[in-house]
Amino acid sequence: MPTDRAALVVGGIRLASGVSFLVDPLRANRLWGEPDDPGPSARLLLRSMGYRDALIGGLLMAAAARGRDTRGWFLASGGADAADLLGGMSVHDDLKRGQRIIGLGGAVVGIGVGLWGALRRPGSAD
Repeated sequence: MPTDRAALVVGGIRLASGVSFLVDPLRANRLWGEPDDPGPSARLLLRSMGYRDALIGGLLMAAAARGRDTRGWFLASGGADAADLLGGMSVHDDLKRGQRIIGLGGAVVGIGVGLWGALRRPGSAD
């Protein structure tokens, strides 16, 4: 099976995002639209999200590098973004406009990419 370049790229982006939340959760959170320190409980959740994203991204890249089917990892990636979107909808009215666009919009894009990757035919190396 040829190397899945799309999975390498998508996995690399997710891995890098996850690592950024592990290394400096406050700075990473600012990139996603939150200018203030959200407090210790939210920092814990940001780090948890970082571990999740780093793991999914790394495993997506590993599957691609080994020539394995990446569709399940794309689905996991999209599912993580769907969970973020669902959770974000509960605080939608409390978010600033920029946070809605970046945070919730990013989740929608992630869901789309995850579904695209999961629905490709086996062996696709787009």
